[in-house]
Amino acid sequence: MTIIQAIHIRGYEDRPDPTPHTVYRIEIQASVRSWQMWRRYSEFADLHVELTKSCGGAPPAPLPPKNSFSFLRGSKTSPALLEERRAALEQYLRAILAARDDVWRESFAFRDFLGVPVGKQDAAGAGGGGFTASSWLDEHQDVQARVRDVRADINRRDALSDARDISGSHQANVQAKKKLAGILTRVGTLEDGLKGLGLSGMSEGELQRRTDMVARLRDDCEKLAKIVTATRTTSRGIGTAAERNPALATDRDALLGSPPGSSGMPGGFSRPVARVFGQKVEPVETEQTRPLDDQGLLQLQQTQIDQQDTHLAQLSTILQRQKGLGLAIHQEIKEQNEELDALTSEVDHVGVKLTKAKRDLNRLG
Repeated sequence: MTIIQAIHIRGYEDRPDPTPHTVYRIEIQASVRSWQMWRRYSEFADLHVELTKSCGGAPPAPLPPKNSFSFLRGSKTSPALLEERRAALEQYLRAILAARDDVWRESFAFRDFLGVPVGKQDAAGAGGGGFTASSWLDEHQDVQARVRDVRADINRRDALSDARDISGSHQANVQAKKKLAGILTRVGTLEDGLKGLGLSGMSEGELQRRTDMVARLRDDCEKLAKIVTATRTTSRGIGTAAERNPALATDRDALLGSPPGSSGMPGGFSRPVARVFGQKVEPVETEQTRPLDDQGLLQLQQTQIDQQDTHLAQLSTILQRQKGLGLAIHQEIKEQNEELDALTSEVDHVGVKLTKAKRDLNRLG
């Protein structure tokens, strides 16, 4: 967790929007970093109320009243008044920082007010519980930037692969894998940080929104993981797979188990293609597998299995739809047959009536 060493309010400025007001520049110095925050007096008042409520008592120092010097200095916007208030607010923050009881300076409200940033190392050291509301967003933005870096490495890998630079393509892929591993660790830290923010009083709606943000990050990481496990096999994705990646003659010969130039079968093979169980076939290196290590080969295989499962699921959905259409057609034909049977019965009934009526007419005539 970031340890604050010093706090200074070194200046202020007037701002017109949304209404004219004064903001004070707070400079915070930690062990390895420093930053600044701009806060107006009303935010100091909100901090004081929140500390009183969350810590069970009054803070170590009283908050300077808003108009404490107005009767001495006249206009509340005079430089002398603002300077005196600046010094009083600085003493207020320093009193909290120097208090013997650390409950004040370690409270969520105080650290959020100062915008204490938590980077990768700080978050890991605090078990994911050292984030403030603003520093969590900063970490999320930084992780998003790292995700963009991984995408850039993947694009560079693909460009080098198109240029037939296998070594450079492999190095770019390795870099993408390393960065992605670090990103996954930081995504887990963000998830742990949300638990701490929830315990610190963050609203349920905001927690849900940030949970969705982390979920989108994790989805992006999973997609990138699938991409970095396999080298690019096409340059632009034009044509069929066989046209884009024609198999070498030696690869076909090794796969089918027949020496090149043989005759007796179409394509120059001397025997029909058959699967021989128990036959040991030496693996053949390809352009796709050459840049990968053992883990990469396993992940490539898993990716291809997942793709096949996806295609099977799509095919199953299509077949289910066709089955539904067939059942609907069957039901419609059944209903139409029943209607035709009823119509035939009606026609027969009417025919019988017509015959009887004709017979009665003949008798009368």
